[in-house]
Amino acid sequence: MQKTVTAVEVIVPTLFIVCVAWLAWHAPAFILDWSSTGATSASDNLRGLHLRNDVTPEMGGPFGGVADWIDYLALIGMPVLLVLGVRTVQHAPMEYASWRAIDRAAVFIGRVTMILIVLLTSVMLYEVLLRYVFEAPTKWANELSLWLAGFVFLCAGLYAMQQRSHIRIFLIYDMFPRWLQRVCDIVSTTLIVAFAFFLIYGGYGEAFAKFGRWETFGTAFDPPIPATLKPMVLLIVTLVAVQAVINLISDWNNEPVIHSASDDIDEDEIERLKKAVGAD
Repeated sequence: MQKTVTAVEVIVPTLFIVCVAWLAWHAPAFILDWSSTGATSASDNLRGLHLRNDVTPEMGGPFGGVADWIDYLALIGMPVLLVLGVRTVQHAPMEYASWRAIDRAAVFIGRVTMILIVLLTSVMLYEVLLRYVFEAPTKWANELSLWLAGFVFLCAGLYAMQQRSHIRIFLIYDMFPRWLQRVCDIVSTTLIVAFAFFLIYGGYGEAFAKFGRWETFGTAFDPPIPATLKPMVLLIVTLVAVQAVINLISDWNNEPVIHSASDDIDEDEIERLKKAVGAD
């Protein structure tokens, strides 16, 4: 197990966030290039939104469309960095021992979530500094904080499922024999998959519509929170359901575990704290 964080585990998730952020801000360019809306009011709205938000308005694209070279570099970089992140992510001492390929993907998303929390905290501190020290609040910090917090909440759910750290009540479960525990595991996993199915079935149309017209928040900063978070909910719920099935398979032959309050104690962390304060 790795005891320290390497530079790769910080750089790769950070670059992945940069690519996703760039694509989220410039997605109207791809929608205009790849959709067949033609000269409609919806395409006119998307074009106006893109012209207002385009960070590199003078740069041409490789295919003569609205999307420019940096847009396509971000589009290519996102899956490349995802694969690189999954291959390079390291197991931390306090994390669950399961380490399949799908587990590595969830753990990498967890690392991305950790970077997002740092960014979210930085934005909030920056806003507090400007608002209460310089009396010059921003127009974008509140909406950006909401946007980041939404992604943190969703991505943390996937990581929590992989780590088996979601809320579970073991009082009766621990009293069952192993075969009955497996039955309970099957029932809970089936309920998770059923919930994901009906949520996707009921929300796909709305999510696709919000994404297609790139619906924004309607504020001065006007981030595309509805256009990004609604599809993200369906994507993460799908991944959580897949992870639940993987957990069921991975834990099928495990021996029964009796849970207690001591399960929440990280012995390695306690030792590090003792060394930090000079205790024996």
